[in-house]
Amino acid sequence: MVYLNFTDLSEEAQNRLLEDSKKDVERKFGDDIRKYVRENYTCFETMIEEEALRNLYSYTFVFNI
Repeated sequence: MVYLNFTDLSEEAQNRLLEDSKKDVERKFGDDIRKYVRENYTCFETMIEEEALRNLYSYTFVFNI
């Protein structure tokens, strides 16, 4: 669960969430993504960024008002 203050949805907060999601994706799927990147000659950072955005939808957000 991710707890957010409803009044703090600034760009910095959004970037922090994205960075946390990137770390989460790399921890969970990093080896699989590296293997895919090697086989398909794509960019690792781009793949992590795309998967991190998808991963945000799997989080449960709790907003404090």
